[in-house]
Amino acid sequence: MTDKTDNPTRGRRSKIDLLPDDVKQLLDGLLRDGKNSQQEVLQAVNEYIEQQGLPEDLKPSRSGLNRYSSRMEAIGKDLRDVREVSQALVAQLGDKPTGEVSKLILEIGRTQLFKAMMNANEKDGEVDIGMIKDAMLAAQRLESAAMSSHKREKEIRKAFADEAAKVAETVAKKAGMTAETVSSIKKEILGIV
Repeated sequence: MTDKTDNPTRGRRSKIDLLPDDVKQLLDGLLRDGKNSQQEVLQAVNEYIEQQGLPEDLKPSRSGLNRYSSRMEAIGKDLRDVREVSQALVAQLGDKPTGEVSKLILEIGRTQLFKAMMNANEKDGEVDIGMIKDAMLAAQRLESAAMSSHKREKEIRKAFADEAAKVAETVAKKAGMTAETVSSIKKEILGIV
C-alpha cells in the first residue's frame, strides 16, 4: 500500500479549486466559451482578481490553468461521450422492455467499477484495502440490483401472460371454440406444457 505522506500534494485542492465562486465562474465561462486562448483566459482572470482587490497569491499560474483546463476538457469529453451513447441506446431500445435498459445500466456499472479498479492499480501500483472494500460493496450492490431486476422482469412477464391468457380465453369462447382448444391456447400463452 502506498504511503500517503510520500506525496504531499495528494488530496490537496488546486489553487484554481480554491478560487472564490465569482472568479471560478468567470474562469469556467471563459473556458467553456472556447473563443479565447488559455493565455487570454489567464490574463482576464488575473485582471479580474486585481480589479476585485483580491490577494495576488490567488492568481493561477499558466501551468495550473493548463492542468485545470485539461481536466475539465477530459470530464467534458466523458460527459459528451456518455450523452451520445445514452441517446443512441435510448433510440435503439426505444419501446423495448425496461429489463433491457436495466441490464444495460448494470453492465455500464460493472464496466466503470472495473475501470476504476484498474486505474487505481496503475496509479499506485497497488489497490488499497479501502478501494477493494468499496469495490466489493459496489459489486455486491450491482449484483443485488441485477437479481432484483431479473425477478421484477419475470413478474412483469408472468402478469402479462396471465392477462393475455384471460383475453385469449374470452375471445376464444366468444368465437365458439371448444373448451379443449381454449385450454390449449391458454397453456401456450402461459408456457405450460
